[in-house]
Amino acid sequence: MGDLLSLNLGVFAASYYQFGSIEYPERYATLHIFLNILWVLIFFSSRLQDINRQSHLLDHLNRVLSALVINLSIVFALWFALQPVDYSRKYLFVTYLVFTVAIIVWRSIWHYLIRYSRTKGYNLRNVLVIGGGDLTDTLIEHFNENPELGYNLVGVHDTGKDESSIQELEKIALEKNTDIIFCHLPNLSEEDVKEIIDFAENNLIKVNLISQFSRLMSHNLSIEQYGNIPIINVNTIPLDHELNRIVKRTFDILFSSIVIVGILSWLIPIMGLLIKLESKGPVFFKQKRHGKDNQDFLCWKFRTMTYQKNAAFKQAKKNDNRITKIGVILRKTSIDELPQFINVFLGDMSVVGPRPHPIALNEEFQPQIDRFWQRHAVKPGITGLAQARGFRGETAELSDMSGRVKLDRFYVKNWSLTLDFKIILLTAISIIRGDQKAY
Repeated sequence: MGDLLSLNLGVFAASYYQFGSIEYPERYATLHIFLNILWVLIFFSSRLQDINRQSHLLDHLNRVLSALVINLSIVFALWFALQPVDYSRKYLFVTYLVFTVAIIVWRSIWHYLIRYSRTKGYNLRNVLVIGGGDLTDTLIEHFNENPELGYNLVGVHDTGKDESSIQELEKIALEKNTDIIFCHLPNLSEEDVKEIIDFAENNLIKVNLISQFSRLMSHNLSIEQYGNIPIINVNTIPLDHELNRIVKRTFDILFSSIVIVGILSWLIPIMGLLIKLESKGPVFFKQKRHGKDNQDFLCWKFRTMTYQKNAAFKQAKKNDNRITKIGVILRKTSIDELPQFINVFLGDMSVVGPRPHPIALNEEFQPQIDRFWQRHAVKPGITGLAQARGFRGETAELSDMSGRVKLDRFYVKNWSLTLDFKIILLTAISIIRGDQKAY
């Protein structure tokens, strides 16, 4: 209901903006109904009603923004297909601008209100922990330090120290109205665990297992089924999931289309003329670079240096005499990178991702940096977390490249649409402020 209120707030705001009243022409009634039905369908298909109390606000908002991107792509695809039905672009833009702001605000408030209510004793889950050890101690500490999660510890029983039988623990679980039982596997036999699970299923109690795999916290774990055998994948990444790839690709197509039509369509002729007037050679600089899975692709840029056919690779340095006068401006403002939106539209790159290095640079640093190739598990980007955090330009020292790769690996493991938006915002701020490494 909160989502639908946010959406309809956007519709009425757009009507007031477009027509001077919350009432709209009759043909917009169909659009109004369609937008509501579409959001309900996407809401349930994206399971936005399922909120894990362990999830952080950014995790929650990322799912919402992903659903919004899918929603927006469907709306604009239909808008292009149904051009004879004259719906205003400004109307749709205002609708989704207000909708996006409203849904983020209300869901953020809700997130913090429900967490606050848990600190006051509401919406709690009674938890029983069976089996001792350092992992159990860490879990208990986590519950105690985060009361907003709403886990009420009703008992801890170390089967290695106390003499309580499984039957006695089951009796305690019923007396304490336990909602969840945590079992530390190394301290329990297979028969004990099976008995606890059978008891829990007969009494509508959830069972969570603590295993030594919990020590692999720095890795992204997922469970896959091979026949009847559960297998733990220790290096899965968010973009391994098809829905996440669809969301990111949809965003890339929408964003790159806007830039190509709205900016590059008139910028390329102007830049082409200025580049040609100052020096001979092509307007674009095209260079082979490593993309996803180390596959080569041609990366496009505006040419910023004097043209030398078959010149050997050499990094640009401060006060490099190869850089043209117009090239200095293009590099300083990052305008030279804009043709890469063509790469994004074609699918070679993404708007956000690890920056693609010249192949010679990869070959130089890869042997010196651990897990270097992990940055190529996703598509390279026009901008990335490393660039947003100041690691751009020349990599004269090993520490420069090492810092860049570390942030790239973090991005690969922790991708979210929210993180992409944050990087785009930080990149825009960096360009406006100017960067001393932009040369």
